[in-house]
Amino acid sequence: MNERMRASVTAALLSVMLAPAASLAGSGARAPAQEAAEPAARAPGEIIRYEVRDKDGKRLPDYVIPDDTAIDREPNAAQIRLGQRLLNDTRRLLPANTGASMNCNSCHIQQGKKPLGAPYINTFNTFPQYNPRADRIVTLEDRINGCFQRSMNGKPLARDGADMAAMVAYMKWLAQDVPHGAKVQIQNAYPIDTRLVPDATRGAALYAKHCAACHGENGAGKKDAAGQVTFPPLWGDESFNIGAGLARTYKAAAFIRNNMPMGVNMTGHWGEGGVLSDQDAVDVAEFFTHMPRPDFAGKANDWPKGNKPKDARY
Repeated sequence: MNERMRASVTAALLSVMLAPAASLAGSGARAPAQEAAEPAARAPGEIIRYEVRDKDGKRLPDYVIPDDTAIDREPNAAQIRLGQRLLNDTRRLLPANTGASMNCNSCHIQQGKKPLGAPYINTFNTFPQYNPRADRIVTLEDRINGCFQRSMNGKPLARDGADMAAMVAYMKWLAQDVPHGAKVQIQNAYPIDTRLVPDATRGAALYAKHCAACHGENGAGKKDAAGQVTFPPLWGDESFNIGAGLARTYKAAAFIRNNMPMGVNMTGHWGEGGVLSDQDAVDVAEFFTHMPRPDFAGKANDWPKGNKPKDARY
């Protein structure tokens, strides 16, 4: 960590420690917005149903998030379980393909089942699809390998290999019997307002207050005694590279808004959300996305027709 970065975060930490107790609104932050986009807290054991609509808007039978015990009833249960393990424990199980100290499910929350947490629920049924960044139709295998090269700062899997097939099998199982082309009405990400003007200085103070305890003052994350990732790094050599979606301010803010910090309340899948406003999320995202991180070798091929998002890192 260079002196400029250390000074920025250290100053932010000191400002938080020395400031009198006050609400976010009192310190100049906007109050958190209402959590209207995510379902309210559910009773233990309550079945959660989501509407399903086909491409013409016709309602189909509701979707219920499957319980993991149902995997064992599938004829390819071992393959689905392998895919689930690879997504949960990517860095340890696929070290040759991951340069970042992260797992796929560092960003795809609760094994890809959480609304507003980049769920996998619609993934299998929406590919192949047009990708504007690549300006071509991409397959699910293409998309997975894109994540390995960008978010995982690593190398692509063999397209016809067992590991790729296992990941696809898990996503197919999670889709259940939803027809291809139909869509479960679950939100992928919070609709952050991209008109909000980011303030990285304010973001540094918010990072010190709400994020550094888990992700570290230097953004390096935390590992357990065996050297395995427990909290992923947000910048530095072991983080995602500049080609990742999470390296973009507004993309990162959309994730942060409803998923971070964790363990702060009694609702949600891991006690997350309800702390940061939209502006808070944009500010803290602006701070950490612009800290040093690995380059992406294929960046020259992105957005070949222009129309690059304003928060792209290159």
